[in-house]
Amino acid sequence: MEKITVFTPAYNRAHTLKRTYESLLKQECKDFKWLIIDDGSSDNTRELVKEWQGKENGFEIQYIYKENGGMHTAHNVAYENIDTELNVCIDSDDMLGENAIGKILEKWEQVKDKGYAGIIGLDADFSGQIIGKGFTSELEETTLVGYYANGGSGDKKLVYRTDIIKKYPPYPVFEGEKYVALGYKYRLIDQEYKLAVLNEVLCNVEYQADGSSNSMLKQYVCNPKGFAFWRKVCMQYPESEKRVFKDCIHYVSSSFLSKNSHFIKESPRKVKTILAIPGGIILTIYIKLKTR
Repeated sequence: MEKITVFTPAYNRAHTLKRTYESLLKQECKDFKWLIIDDGSSDNTRELVKEWQGKENGFEIQYIYKENGGMHTAHNVAYENIDTELNVCIDSDDMLGENAIGKILEKWEQVKDKGYAGIIGLDADFSGQIIGKGFTSELEETTLVGYYANGGSGDKKLVYRTDIIKKYPPYPVFEGEKYVALGYKYRLIDQEYKLAVLNEVLCNVEYQADGSSNSMLKQYVCNPKGFAFWRKVCMQYPESEKRVFKDCIHYVSSSFLSKNSHFIKESPRKVKTILAIPGGIILTIYIKLKTR
């Protein structure tokens, strides 16, 4: 039985998904499944995957189609269907790093009895440049929020134990919205578990012009309830007290955008939320001006 599932949420990414597939073909270790969650694509993603499924790849390809609901809902469906010990998400415009599966499984054999939630590794761009900061040589374990609180930066590749990722609630779905931060589940896991550090590149990434990271202000306007939910989580489990006030400002802004008049009552940090109202008003005006 395979030990790890590589899952890929995809929405109209047939033009980039091929390089993800090719990076899987190049893996020296084929002890994995590839699960593609098609989030309502209208391009030829289904036909492309069906073609690949008919080939001798050395690994199983699973395909699930769902109505478009956003990245977080694709993750929910993935977690419902993964049955391997480990899982890792590789986006539909990214490539699995050279021998990444072998590196992950070798590391996991070394640490799996130490109570970790999984492994944290590095992302790099297509030229091999590390995204953000790497890991210090002495860093053997960390939480995700602890890494960033101690000066870390840039996206990192997360490999989780499937039983642990399923232990926590699914990402919530807000009617009419299609975004909730994936960090929600990771932040909950951080409260109970650490991650083993693997100082290796596990994924090569390219940020798309139409990707969520490049359209964040628009996301704020289109998904205010989802963002307000995430800010409340951050207030409950803060990265730092300094960061809490910034989260309060964003929470106020998202509450204004969603027309939620009960936001103070619903806040886990009521006093700081009240103090953040002027900043929230300014941020709301800025977002509206930039997205009109």
